[in-house]
Amino acid sequence: MKIVFLAPFGIRPKGTLIARMLPLAVELEKLGHQVVIVAPPYTNPEDSGRTEIVRGVKLLNVSLGPRHKALAAPFLAWRMFRAALKESPDLVHLFKPKGYGGLAAMLMVCCERLGIRMPRLFLDTDDWEGEGGMNDLVRYSGAEQRLYAVQESWLPPRLSGVTVASRMLEQQILAMGVPPQRLLYLPNCVEDLPPASGAGVRERLGIPAAAPVVLLYTRFFEFDQARLHRILAQVSRGVPEAWFLVVGKGRHGEEQQLAEASRTLGFASKLLVAGWIEPVELPAYLAAGDVALYPFADNLVNRAKCPAKFTELLRAGIPVVADRVGQIPEYVAPELQGLLCDPGAEGEMAEKCLALLRDPDARKRASAAGRAFLVTSYAWRDYAGLLHNFYVKVTDSAQR
Repeated sequence: MKIVFLAPFGIRPKGTLIARMLPLAVELEKLGHQVVIVAPPYTNPEDSGRTEIVRGVKLLNVSLGPRHKALAAPFLAWRMFRAALKESPDLVHLFKPKGYGGLAAMLMVCCERLGIRMPRLFLDTDDWEGEGGMNDLVRYSGAEQRLYAVQESWLPPRLSGVTVASRMLEQQILAMGVPPQRLLYLPNCVEDLPPASGAGVRERLGIPAAAPVVLLYTRFFEFDQARLHRILAQVSRGVPEAWFLVVGKGRHGEEQQLAEASRTLGFASKLLVAGWIEPVELPAYLAAGDVALYPFADNLVNRAKCPAKFTELLRAGIPVVADRVGQIPEYVAPELQGLLCDPGAEGEMAEKCLALLRDPDARKRASAAGRAFLVTSYAWRDYAGLLHNFYVKVTDSAQR
């Protein structure tokens, strides 16, 4: 089949295309499909109007319109609509219901209802966007919030099929009236790439070779900041030689808050904030850690998420102490469920981190078991096969 993926934004610097869309496209092409990604590159305007090949997949960056969001919306939605149809696809798969791609999909639905033949239209959702979801976390305007909430509820019941990245999203979509046979659970997966070495990163950052490193790979909005500060302080008191490496950046200066707290709580000399790292360098930064922390507040937006960062940590071969929220337990090997914490239990998270820091053999066992379970149970190759079957089943059913 010829398939068009409608992207929510450009390929840089955000990770959704690289972490979810692109590996799916690569595996679908291995199965004999032809996949084209159509993206609105407002996150990387230097690529406006450019066509490129990424890992063998054709990526069309539509030309940007006016800079003002409201003025740009009809231009970008129309250009995505036209670019998708120009490919003459058998089906179009929209990733995220909101924004410019969502508007292009809504236009396709309206055309279909007017009797204009359109390709089969599917939706992929990996976040809850409306109230209690991303609308509460991102500083959208009131008009944007209302639009995204409408798109999220209007599109799923009107499309041929929906793929969801989490069990919570599965429940939310079913509640919209989408029949189970038109729904596919499609969690974030991984490719079985060998773990990198973190020795060079440690040397570059000035971390002693023998020092234990606690890694935090995050965007910060997934948890309470004060709780994180107290956890790190407790770990620092328990293992004073431990270093703390932060990979990622907050939306509202949370890393500065962490730096200030570290000075007050006494671990500033061992705190390193690397910020966002280029994808090619990221595996080495993750491999620099001995233990990773993954605090995750128990709220709707987190329960609906399928945290790709969590899978990246496990694939890197790092034991992860995480909160037992949403999808996280599904990714953890049965024998490692003991590394999960009750949400909000900061003492428990610190104690489990300290236990691993003090026991190199336990770290080694957890690293191997966690990685093996992930790459065998959540391979993109396997789930791309399920997606292929879903496309065929839904398309054949609609043609009867």
